[in-house]
Amino acid sequence: MTANAEHLKALVSAHAEADDDRFYSVALQVAAKSARQGQGKFAVELRELVEAARQNQSRAGAGRGATPVVQPRGELSNLLTAGYPDARLDDMTLDSELRASLDRVLHEQRQRARLERFGFTPVHRILLSGPPGTGKSMTAAALAGELKLPLFTIRLDGLISRFMGETATKLRLVFDAVAQTRAVYLFDEFDALGAERTAGNDVGEARRILNSFLLFLDEAPSESLVVAGTNHHQLLDRALFRRFDMIATYGPPTPEQAVHVMRRRLAGMDTGTLRWDAVTESASGLSHAELVKAAESAAKRAILAGRDTVDEALLLEALAERHASHHA
Repeated sequence: MTANAEHLKALVSAHAEADDDRFYSVALQVAAKSARQGQGKFAVELRELVEAARQNQSRAGAGRGATPVVQPRGELSNLLTAGYPDARLDDMTLDSELRASLDRVLHEQRQRARLERFGFTPVHRILLSGPPGTGKSMTAAALAGELKLPLFTIRLDGLISRFMGETATKLRLVFDAVAQTRAVYLFDEFDALGAERTAGNDVGEARRILNSFLLFLDEAPSESLVVAGTNHHQLLDRALFRRFDMIATYGPPTPEQAVHVMRRRLAGMDTGTLRWDAVTESASGLSHAELVKAAESAAKRAILAGRDTVDEALLLEALAERHASHHA
């Protein structure tokens, strides 16, 4: 028998209380256990039944004017922020290798049922590593947008500092949500897990947090994407790297990418007189996010001056200001 006694009692209890979310969550736990026991076909069929039931429930709710965004309730509301992004990978400036890796994630997720029928799981645990402003958070939003899933963001540094002594318990609540609600879960400031161990805090507590996270990550179902973003991968415990299905590395834009980022943001302005090769040197050393801010600043100055043209002088001035703030 696949479901143990506790699962059966939980299913009956959830049904009696008309708690659909808990009912589906327990059903997915049964599916995950079945998959680990080699009953792959049953696990896939049960997951498909749960997903179909949720989709029918969602369509019925939409007819009553329900919002498509799943909002965290209870204790989860203090741990997660929710959104429903419409971003796409095409909105980003990515190098070809990174784009190919992210396309593979999407393809495997869309073909999840087919892979699971043969005993394989799609990529669903992803580590994004790179300096601030290089597109890690936007990647999580784009994956959610492409898969038409909610995006839940968890700030690990805030969770650890706010709930020191209870962090493992709070992480359990988050990963229960991972099993219950299909979505993209972004663990931002992920290096807090590594930094906490070397910052003079309670080493025993920090180790318990790390071990709990590793356990929860191992058990995370493939229906949801767990995405971790770090600016300082060197702070991470090596055991963390082995738990991820894919590690994507982000870096500052090349000169060609820098021009592409600024051109895209200034698409609504007249840049016909702007010599892009004249601004690439000034763009060097700035992140994708900083280039966007520089382009926006130049555009707003032009608009407020009664013009729709962004010239080199405006853009160079805006880039210089970003460099100044970057090194302040």
